[in-house]
Amino acid sequence: MQPDFYTDALENPIFKVVAEAANELDVSCYVIGGFVRDYFLKRGKPKDIDIVAVGSGIKLAEKVASLLPNKPKVSIFKNFGTAMLKHGDIELEFVGARKESYHRDSRKPVVEDGTLEDDQNRRDFTINALALSLNESSFGNLIDPFDGISDLENKILRTPLEPAITYSDDPLRMMRAIRFATQLNFQIDLPSLQAITENKERIEIISKERIVDELHKIIASDIPSLGFGLLHKTELLPFIMPELVALQGIEEIEGQRHKDNFWHTLEVVDNICKTTNNLWLRWAALLHDIGKAPTKKFHKKIGWTFHGHEFIGSKMVYKLFKRLRMPLNDKMKFVQKMVLMSSRPIVLSEDYATDSAVRRLVFDAGDHVEDLMTLCEADITTKNPKKQKKYKNNFKLVRKKIIEVEERDQIRNFQPPVSGEEIIRTFKLKPSKEIGIIKEAIKEAILDGKIPNEYEAAYTLMLQKGEELGLKKAHN
Repeated sequence: MQPDFYTDALENPIFKVVAEAANELDVSCYVIGGFVRDYFLKRGKPKDIDIVAVGSGIKLAEKVASLLPNKPKVSIFKNFGTAMLKHGDIELEFVGARKESYHRDSRKPVVEDGTLEDDQNRRDFTINALALSLNESSFGNLIDPFDGISDLENKILRTPLEPAITYSDDPLRMMRAIRFATQLNFQIDLPSLQAITENKERIEIISKERIVDELHKIIASDIPSLGFGLLHKTELLPFIMPELVALQGIEEIEGQRHKDNFWHTLEVVDNICKTTNNLWLRWAALLHDIGKAPTKKFHKKIGWTFHGHEFIGSKMVYKLFKRLRMPLNDKMKFVQKMVLMSSRPIVLSEDYATDSAVRRLVFDAGDHVEDLMTLCEADITTKNPKKQKKYKNNFKLVRKKIIEVEERDQIRNFQPPVSGEEIIRTFKLKPSKEIGIIKEAIKEAILDGKIPNEYEAAYTLMLQKGEELGLKKAHN
């Protein structure tokens, strides 16, 4: 059988430099993994390139750096036997070919020097085991021992070795399988799916940070429901996000049912992905209903209720972020805020949106009012065309009203026209609760539309409120 050559994949001059360095050191080397896979998928040229040397990857990296005109710095990671260098906007990682064996309680392998074949055997999927030769005599030759090319064509994710071994050895590969299936819209082959389910408990030895990194990539994909559906199907989800699993299922009492909030949530996430790339807004869509499981109640007269689920859900966001070791900073607070306010615009769109209600929405949402509206529009999952049209039109009206109220009343990032300092000066006060009472009265009056958001009206109300509290205006 004639070898296949793909020299057009290796047009970048850096590959010729690597070939020259390998020739001088008399080592065989190959580009492997994502770069090769994405070349055949026509996904553009990745900026990260993995090079495998049958010998020392570190020495090869140093030789490559010495041949480049700018002599880039080589970062060496001795513990892993890898080295990295940057060339323009490309990052090359060099590693010596190796074979691995694993202990049951760790995903850190015992590593020995090996052949290219050993190195391809240890790869997670056949589509990531594809290698192109960088040796001068066989430059561009494809080495594909597991028929990964066919798997690419058939959109199948398979492991090079027995799947139970692959996933048990390094359980992070279970998350990677689901992430690749989501990103590439590939099918995980049946033996792999079964092996993931059988090894699901092994996910517990993986660090939360690694798991979240994969979750981010699933959420950042075009159709995240593919990934969360697979996490659910393989029974991994209870180990990662039990809050989502708790939403699954439909109960019926006295002929009254509620929707399945798990599958509804995934639909909302897919919807929001059509309109925003904001990762944290996508997280908010994923978590917007998590408070519904603990607040679900059945009442004979009104049926199923989820009272206060937004408030409970926003509290659960903190616990979930903490457990998964996600940032407990402004990103977490943003997700909390979106979950807490997730029903507010929906209520406005169902009722007539008064100026006062819209002012309060803009005041509470601040700079995130646009994000909140995007989330609520994604929450329209009804399959009834009339209802869908009605909700969408109502949201257009709410958006229009937001613009009108914002232009007129300037509520976003609201600063009261009369400051606390002025209240202190006017009534010759020391710090006291009266200052807060007057400020709150001015704010409420503006939000209710009783006075315009202007200094004169606010000053008059301040004097009036001061008088009610028995305060006397100081004479200058």
